[in-house]
Amino acid sequence: MIGSPESLLRDRVPLIDLRAPLEFARGAFPHAVNLPLLSDAERRDVGNIYKQSGQQAAIECGNRLVSGAAKLDRIARWTKFIDRHPDAWLYCWRGGLRSVITQSWLKDVGYEIPRVAGGYKTLRQTCLQVLASAPRNTTQWLVLAGRTGTGKTVVINTLGNAIDLEDLANHRGSSFGGHTSPQPTPIDFENALAARYLRHTEATLVLEDESRTIGRLALPESWYHRMSEAPLVVLEASIEARAEHIRCEYVEHPLSRGEMSGELQTRLTAALDRIQKRLGGDRHRQVHDAMTAGFDNGEHGRWIGMLLEWYYDPMYDYQLQGKRSRIVFRGDRAAVTDYLQSQ
Repeated sequence: MIGSPESLLRDRVPLIDLRAPLEFARGAFPHAVNLPLLSDAERRDVGNIYKQSGQQAAIECGNRLVSGAAKLDRIARWTKFIDRHPDAWLYCWRGGLRSVITQSWLKDVGYEIPRVAGGYKTLRQTCLQVLASAPRNTTQWLVLAGRTGTGKTVVINTLGNAIDLEDLANHRGSSFGGHTSPQPTPIDFENALAARYLRHTEATLVLEDESRTIGRLALPESWYHRMSEAPLVVLEASIEARAEHIRCEYVEHPLSRGEMSGELQTRLTAALDRIQKRLGGDRHRQVHDAMTAGFDNGEHGRWIGMLLEWYYDPMYDYQLQGKRSRIVFRGDRAAVTDYLQSQ
């Protein structure tokens, strides 16, 4: 239904979030922009008046705080966004007073814009319901597994029936997988996952094999449980090809996007230090020295190969041992891509 919470999320409808910045920062929705009716301080003051003297006194306080130039500025921000996105909707916490006031002010200057009935709470509840129900539907789930560096994400992004969980989480899912930009909040991640799932219409859903956590974010329990039981497709590649893929992903791409070499080295060294206990002191020192030399001479294959041999591959082989009964296909990138596309 047009204008339903599901359609607003699925169809990536532009949304004006009228909540205060602190509310928005805790979690919002894809394609939402924060253009608040009240600032954080104003919302606090209005809230205090509401508690002390009731709704009418709070409305009068808000009208005093947001008047004159402040009111004109906020209206100008809303109309500028609507001019760029004529199909926009607006929402506040419950779709109540802040939405009604904003609609009224916009109508006074010739703009008609719909509001989300129930506001943020209804959209959020819709996302939670989508996430809870998705693992119970009839869609076939396939999980793409493979040793580190096989290029699982590359395959995922060539498929029309896949969701890239690491992209939504802004993390590559490994100890060295952090980005320079922060991960979304847990609420933002869940909302984005729900919205992405609403756009999934194929009979099969392909997801990359993940642990329960991706960086500091956790997959919904129901999703992780379904993934842990789904058939596995294993992507295979030589250690040389995997090392080259990791070099491109973790070294060349960050540098090409503008990260300074010294900053990248510091970030990767910190990641290495976090797994020191798993590696052991002697191997940690060897990888650290090889990494330092790699940033000096541009040769990164040695330390990457050490990590694959000493850390990633033993961990992957141990985990896969308990999943062998679920494997339905294995092969190189071309074969695995063909198989997944055929599903």
